[in-house]
Amino acid sequence: MPRYRLLVEYDGRPYAGFQAQATLPSVQGAIEAAVKAFSGQELRIAAAGRTDTGVHATGQVVHVDLERDWPAQTVMNALNAHLMREAVSILDAEVAPEDWHARFSANERRYLYRILNRRAPPALDKGKVWHMKKPLDADAMHAAAQALVGLHDFTTFRDMHCQAKSPLKTLDVARVRQVGEEIHLDFEARSFLHRQVRSMTGTLVEVGAGRWEPGDVKAALEAKDRTQCGPVAPADGLYLVGVGYGAP
Repeated sequence: MPRYRLLVEYDGRPYAGFQAQATLPSVQGAIEAAVKAFSGQELRIAAAGRTDTGVHATGQVVHVDLERDWPAQTVMNALNAHLMREAVSILDAEVAPEDWHARFSANERRYLYRILNRRAPPALDKGKVWHMKKPLDADAMHAAAQALVGLHDFTTFRDMHCQAKSPLKTLDVARVRQVGEEIHLDFEARSFLHRQVRSMTGTLVEVGAGRWEPGDVKAALEAKDRTQCGPVAPADGLYLVGVGYGAP
């Protein structure tokens, strides 16, 4: 039974997250419906990350096991034909080794958070950025973010409903940069806690807005206390942009 690796892009706004829901639309459900329409198989796909309601992706990775040995490009084209009414697109497909797994073989996940930092609200990117009218200091945010890099107990930035066994995570990259009218926050790690990126982003915005000092972020991290977290950023500006499978 051949295994196919799929690179997936989606707009998270129409969906109640990636994970399949019994009564609500999901990205997983849309892809699985396309697989059934194409191949006749009812199955569960596996994904590198289960994004929340409203979170987008430009580099999600999933795998699917099909009974028939199809050319990878045929699989991609057929799925896209059945996804035309969905906000989901298969960007690439390739045959993967039988022991390769979209989730468990991954050793890096990369997220981008987009903040539109201007007075005027977005017209074209509504629901795809966090609009902040107040000018933000990207340099101060970047300086504060460096306290988050490394192995830490991220309890402060962990959602109360997080099901991870441990709050210990290693954050490899925390970068804040000005890109035109937008501020981009890049985070890279092997894995993240539930809503960790949005929690860190909302906290760093407090620094950018001048309500927190950069050192306050380190103090919040070291407190290991969820109540010390800043406001959680909305889902609108968050994107899963890549998943790594190279050597650790």
